[in-house]
Amino acid sequence: MRRLLTLLFVFVSVCAVVPTWSGEARLDLLGDRAQLTATRVMLDRTNPRHVRVGGLTYLGGVALASRDRAFGGFSSLEIAAAVTGNRFTLLSDGGNVVQFDMGPDWRPHRIAFTNLPAGPGIGWEKRDRDSESMAIDPATGRIWVGFEDGNTIWRYAPGFARYEARVAPDAMRKWPANRGPESMARLPDGRFVVISEEAHVRRSDWTGAEKARLQTRQALIFAGDPTGAAQPSRFAYEPYGRYDPSDVTALPNGDLLVLDRGFRLPFTFSARISRVVAQDVAAGRIARGRLIATIDAPLIHDNFEGIDTTEENGATIVWIVSDDNQMFLQRTLLLKFRLDR
Repeated sequence: MRRLLTLLFVFVSVCAVVPTWSGEARLDLLGDRAQLTATRVMLDRTNPRHVRVGGLTYLGGVALASRDRAFGGFSSLEIAAAVTGNRFTLLSDGGNVVQFDMGPDWRPHRIAFTNLPAGPGIGWEKRDRDSESMAIDPATGRIWVGFEDGNTIWRYAPGFARYEARVAPDAMRKWPANRGPESMARLPDGRFVVISEEAHVRRSDWTGAEKARLQTRQALIFAGDPTGAAQPSRFAYEPYGRYDPSDVTALPNGDLLVLDRGFRLPFTFSARISRVVAQDVAAGRIARGRLIATIDAPLIHDNFEGIDTTEENGATIVWIVSDDNQMFLQRTLLLKFRLDR
């Protein structure tokens, strides 16, 4: 009986210290030993010469993998220029961060693994992090992360060194708990755009000159740093067909490239990339982008959730990364395209 009481006391004590524990394994965090491999992939495995898809030209890509079991689940992508190519920052929906340099040889180096130093909850379950979007100021290195479960935006010091500020905008308060700030981008003029994955615009609430259709999603424009700016203004984004916005990036002229994700049974993902002109990124507007490309079977396809652009020899380069949901049926794909129109 004494042993039983002791075990009961230990169990109750653990529950008191870790109140959100529900019997699930703790969320995996990346370890200190950063290891990463990259295997080249084709756009069309049946035809190596097939490189055109809509207004994009495929320039190559890799499937990324690591022995670290926390690797994967990437929902956001940011790229900066580096001495030997580009510096990639991948953020997972569990608060894990992978960084590496990669050049024309497609070999990752200067690999670094880290984890968000703070975030909603204690990080025991996925919903305690659920970091789905990211934006980085190239001038200061500061980082903003959008969390879906609590519909909040957190700001971090350069290199994710520490947490600095956070905000739970009233305009995001009623966004679905797991369908909130999926897409975020910092515009060249310092404004921020945030698009909800599934918070639909109700026709009765839309006061703009245009009529919102059923698939239109709520979107916000922050005049500056979301954690310090005034309340955002509202606009709307309408994806193509039955697709959901999964990420967004800004071009130098203020246009947006929006990555939309689709899913159909039994287990097939597809992606669409559209371009929204800068003048439609304004309060009261409904942004309906021009379709650039659809990436779907039989071409390489997966659950693409991150997009960013770079410049190379005067051309705009579009990069997308997939969230493998840490499932054996999926991969972490990093693909490179040239934007032709």
